[in-house]
Amino acid sequence: MTQGLDPTEKIKDWKSIRDDFPILNKEINGHQLVYLDNAASSQKPQVVIDAIRKHYEDNNANVHRGIHELSNRATETYEASRRRVAKYLNAARPEEVIFTRGTTESINLVAHSWGQSNICAGDTILLTEMEHHSNLVPWQIMAKRIGAKLEFISVTGDDGLLDLTDLDEKLDRAKILAFTHFSNTLGSINPVKELCQRARKAEVVSLVDAAQSAGHTTIDVQEIDCDFLAFSGHKICGPTGIGVLYGKKEQLEEMPPYQGGGEMISKVEYLESTFNVIPHKFEAGTPNIAGAAGLHTAIDYIDRIGLSAIFKHDQHLANQTVKRLQEIDGIRIFGPDNQRSAVVSFVLQDAHALDLATMADQKGIAIRAGHHCNQPLLTKLGVPSTARASFNFYNTESEVDRFIEVIQQVQKMFV
Repeated sequence: MTQGLDPTEKIKDWKSIRDDFPILNKEINGHQLVYLDNAASSQKPQVVIDAIRKHYEDNNANVHRGIHELSNRATETYEASRRRVAKYLNAARPEEVIFTRGTTESINLVAHSWGQSNICAGDTILLTEMEHHSNLVPWQIMAKRIGAKLEFISVTGDDGLLDLTDLDEKLDRAKILAFTHFSNTLGSINPVKELCQRARKAEVVSLVDAAQSAGHTTIDVQEIDCDFLAFSGHKICGPTGIGVLYGKKEQLEEMPPYQGGGEMISKVEYLESTFNVIPHKFEAGTPNIAGAAGLHTAIDYIDRIGLSAIFKHDQHLANQTVKRLQEIDGIRIFGPDNQRSAVVSFVLQDAHALDLATMADQKGIAIRAGHHCNQPLLTKLGVPSTARASFNFYNTESEVDRFIEVIQQVQKMFV
């Protein structure tokens, strides 16, 4: 596998990376697959697939509960993954890493566990207008149950930037600031360090949704100084069903368990129980051990390439796509002109986004069409849906060319 690639080199230098992904060699509808739906889920390299299979073939047993060799192996696999994630995020200690099913469950854990202990009737939960439903609906449920209020940092318009002019005033009313790092629809890159620092200055807890950023850029939770951060394995070339909640130790220790059952307990009696230490207090039942093994391998794989190179490569392809789309009549593009992440959302005049995605699929090109779990945001922008192309390090400029050709063909049909 190619390591430490310079994203300004010719695309052929990334060929060895593409060869690591079996699915990229497949044909869809008689055409070579072009996978541009990475914001929804990334593809998996062979080494991740092998790691999952190896666990089931060689080490399959339950963790933490046995003294036999297979259980010891499974436990070491699982806890080694926790240590690897902690290193990836530069967490202060491994026990600050909680394994969940994904970003959605991680945010729900904070909303229910931290929320029920810290948010009272009349308190304010501060979000942004660009939040994915996973960082909106849990807080809606929490606010309705407790009688709290939701407030939002505004998005300025199609450019996808946050209006921070009255942020400090809003923070004065808030108990928690929960926001996305990279927007899954706009491609905006929010100033995560500044937002967390201003929240801490106002004594407001911060939660970062890193679902779109964790596999595309370096994240240092100690430098950011966030209280919580969540991401999903399947968006960083790992398996589905495994995710991470990072939380500062002092926050996690004060929070009650999210679910009850095995492993999260210290002692159980008929009428009451005492709970385990972190992180186990939040990991009830048998965990996704194979998923943790795959996540560990995915992080190793990404780090060998280098997150700096990945970010530049992905941003380059996104910027090239925007430039090419701007040459097509009737295109409306969402998100910032500069400093965009790997996401490009757009609408084509008189053509429904679903039509665009369907026609692209007929040519073997996988893009996303719909509201992208951003219904309130799209309502604000005045569109029911957008088409979205999203990139990863295994995508190429030639794939951008094929994608643009399809959009040009569709545009001619609707002229």
